[in-house]
Amino acid sequence: MIIIALWIIIGEQLSGASANAYINARLTTLRTPIAGRVSFEQSTLGARIEPQEIVASVQDDRSDVVRRDDLTLERALQAAEISRLEKQMVDIAAFRTRMEERLISYREARIRQITIQLDHARARLDLLREAGTLDQRDARLAEILDEEGQRTRGEPLTYPLAVDYATQRVEILENALQAAEADSVFLGDGYNDAPYAEQRMNELDQRETEVRTLLQEARARLRARDRRLEQARTTGAQMAGAALTADTDSLLWEIRASTGEIVQRGDPIATLADCQSLIVSLSVTENVYNTLRLGQAAVFRPSGSSRTFDATVSRLAGSGADTIYRDLAVAPGPRHLERFDVTLIVPGLAEDSQLDCAIGRTGRVFFDTRPLDWLRGLSG
Repeated sequence: MIIIALWIIIGEQLSGASANAYINARLTTLRTPIAGRVSFEQSTLGARIEPQEIVASVQDDRSDVVRRDDLTLERALQAAEISRLEKQMVDIAAFRTRMEERLISYREARIRQITIQLDHARARLDLLREAGTLDQRDARLAEILDEEGQRTRGEPLTYPLAVDYATQRVEILENALQAAEADSVFLGDGYNDAPYAEQRMNELDQRETEVRTLLQEARARLRARDRRLEQARTTGAQMAGAALTADTDSLLWEIRASTGEIVQRGDPIATLADCQSLIVSLSVTENVYNTLRLGQAAVFRPSGSSRTFDATVSRLAGSGADTIYRDLAVAPGPRHLERFDVTLIVPGLAEDSQLDCAIGRTGRVFFDTRPLDWLRGLSG
């Protein structure tokens, strides 16, 4: 019995254990993305913050809207330009329709005119051929027959020459009638191959092409201004107000501004302790520290509780490891820094309703099997 008692006492004392251990967590700082006046939705230190819950909000009553107003004016001017070009397209189409109707009327009238002239020219040719001779007593007869003015001054007008003139006139009119009916060109003296209406239609087609190109460019510029205006409105809304929310389940650890205070962009507003990043910080003696390795198994037992949690060594920081606690909720004390720092990952803490965010809760960590572990298991 004495030997067993000594074995238990020595085994319990010599087993690797921490001098102290406590639950810790990472800290996150909420910073304002804009300048303005801050107001807190939750101001109780240590309050539980749900994911996406608003912690504070910042409002800027002096947000600049000059750029947005300028873009709105530019968009209105561009829309007016598009309306003007669209009206030009409508006017061009209406004017072209009138010119097309005028061209059709002119073509029909011109064909009737040539047809009448051709009928009379054929009739004169038939009369000359039936007479078989030329009456020279009529001084106007040569001028009437030679309508094209091809006879040389003083040249006597003979019967064969008169018949030739009349035949030529018939052939010229037949050619002009064929060209007019084929809708190609109009033959005659004193005008171009196309009438005025057709020339105007060609000009209108060119102008319509130019206006259509300008209209496409104006609509493209309008779409670009719409995008810029939407971006300005979005940016303006973001710069006018911002809500600061928690990304994960957290505790309100520190308030770094006061309600109603004017803050600048990037200023810290509040500090949250991330309940999803629980770890256990502890310190051990040099002898125990030198026996540890990363990934080694350990057991964490909270103070005042007989329940134990499986843990894993995740970091061995050694002595004087004060810098690694700058982003952690609980900083080490002077005695802790005199020993050798160790960090554990304890997944079971998140599953315990009493310890899922018990930051600062103390306990002990054991690295070796102890003689009374079976008894602790029974009591647990």
